[in-house]
Amino acid sequence: MELGIWTSLFAYFILMIAIGFYAAKKATSNSEGYMLGGRKLPPAVAALSAGASDMSGWLLLGLPGALYAAGLIEAWIGIGLFVGALLNWIIVAPRLREQTERYDNSLTVPEFLANRFPSRSLALRMVSAVIVVVFFVVYTASGLVAGGKLFASAFGELINFGFMSDYQFGIWFTLIIVLSYTVVGGFLAVSLTDFAQGCIMMLALVIMPWVILTTGQGDGMSAAANRLRTIDPNFLSLFHGLTFFGFLSAVAWGLGYFGQPHIIVRFMAVRSVKDVPKARNIAMGWMGITLLGAICLGIFGRAYTERNGIVLSDPETIFIVLADLLFHPLVTGFLYAALLAAIMSTISSQLLVSSSSLTEDFYRIFMNKQATEKQLVTTGRISVLLVGVVAALISVNPGSEVLALVANAWAGFGAAFGPLIILSLLWKKMSGTGALAGMVVGACTVILWIAMGWNQSFLGGPGLYEILPGFIFSWISIVLVSKIAPAEGEFRELPKA
Repeated sequence: MELGIWTSLFAYFILMIAIGFYAAKKATSNSEGYMLGGRKLPPAVAALSAGASDMSGWLLLGLPGALYAAGLIEAWIGIGLFVGALLNWIIVAPRLREQTERYDNSLTVPEFLANRFPSRSLALRMVSAVIVVVFFVVYTASGLVAGGKLFASAFGELINFGFMSDYQFGIWFTLIIVLSYTVVGGFLAVSLTDFAQGCIMMLALVIMPWVILTTGQGDGMSAAANRLRTIDPNFLSLFHGLTFFGFLSAVAWGLGYFGQPHIIVRFMAVRSVKDVPKARNIAMGWMGITLLGAICLGIFGRAYTERNGIVLSDPETIFIVLADLLFHPLVTGFLYAALLAAIMSTISSQLLVSSSSLTEDFYRIFMNKQATEKQLVTTGRISVLLVGVVAALISVNPGSEVLALVANAWAGFGAAFGPLIILSLLWKKMSGTGALAGMVVGACTVILWIAMGWNQSFLGGPGLYEILPGFIFSWISIVLVSKIAPAEGEFRELPKA
C-alpha cells in the first residue's frame, strides 16, 4: 500500500487518541463529567457530535450502496431522516435538556425515565437499561461490520495472519482504536472526536461526488444521467415503483430519531437551553450536505463504474473502491479516515451510552449503592470494554449488511423510546405504568415483526419497516394505559421566573 495512505491514516489515529487524552484531563473526575462532559458542550460540538454519532458507516457505505443498486428511489430514506432529525431538534432537544436537569440531574435516559415516573422507577430503569444494552450491542456490531469491510476491501492484500482474516482484523483494529480514546476520555472525548470526524465526513462527501463528475474518466452530470437511464429508464425516478408500504417504510426512518439514546444524550449535554437553536441550525446544515453527498455518491458512482466497466460484488463498497481509484494516496488515506470517522463516531457513542446504563442503572442500583465517583468512572470504563468485545464477536460474519443491522437497531430504539420520550416531555398526565407499557410494547412489536418476516413481506406485498407498527402501538399503549392507570404528581412544573 502506498506510503501516502498510511501517512493520512496514522495522522488521523494520532489525532483521535490525542483528543481522548486531552478530554481525560478535562472532564473525567466524576460520573457527570465522564458520562455527559459536565453538560458544557458548545453548540457546534453538540451539533456535529449528534450528527456524526447518528450517521455511522451507513452514510458512506449503506446509503450509497442502496442508491447504487436500486436508484434514486432509495433517497426517500434520507428525506425521512432529515425531517425526523429536524423535528427531534425542535420538539425534544430543548425540553430534554431542561427536564433531565430538573429531574434530579439525570445522566442517562433510563435514569431520566425513573426520575420522571417515580411510581415505576425501578421497573423503568431496569427495562430501559436492558433495551439500551441489547440493541446497542447490535448497533455497535453494524459499525464493526463496516470497519471489517473497509479493511477487507482496501487493505486485504496486505493482511494475512493465517489465524485471522482481513475482515476480522478490521473489526478488532477498529474496536481497539475506538476504545483507546473512549475508555480514557469518556463523553467529552467522544464528543470532541465526533466534531472532528463530522468535519472529515462532510469534506469527503463533498469531494467524492465532485471528482466523480469532473475527472477525465468520468461523465459530467448530463452524460451521467443519460448513462444511468440506459441501465434503467427509471433509475433517476423518485416515484416509479414506489409502493405505499415502501414509501411508509422509507420515510418512517425519521421516526427513529426521537428514541435514539446516543443522539438525544447530546441534547442533555449541550451547554444551555439557549444554545439549542444555534446547535440545531448547525446540525441540520451539516446533515443536509452529507445526505446529499451520500445520495450523489451512490448515483454518480454507479454511472462511473458502468462507464469504466467496473463490477462491484458488494455495492456497499462503492466509496472504498472509488477512493482507491480516483485519488492521490494522501487523499485516499484521508477518505479512508473519513469512513473510519463515520464508523468510529457512532461506535464510541454507543459504547459510552451502553456503559452509562450498565454503570448508573445496574451497578449503582443493584451492586454498590454507595459507590464513589472514582468507582463509577472505573466501572464505566470496564463496561465500555465489555460491550465492545461482545459486539465484535457478533460481527464476525462478513456477509452481514450494514444497512440491515442498522435498520433493526434503529427500529428497536425508535419504537421503544420514541413515543415514550415525546409524551414524557409533552403530556403531563402520562403515568409510569403507561410509560412501561409503551416501552415494552414498542420493543416487542419490533422483535416480533422481524421474527415473522413482515419487514420483508407484508400482506402479500413488500415488507413494512418494523419501526412504524412499533411506534404506533407503543404510542397507543402509553395513552390507553395512562388513562386506565393514572398517576398524579409525576410531572414537575418549573418555578416561574
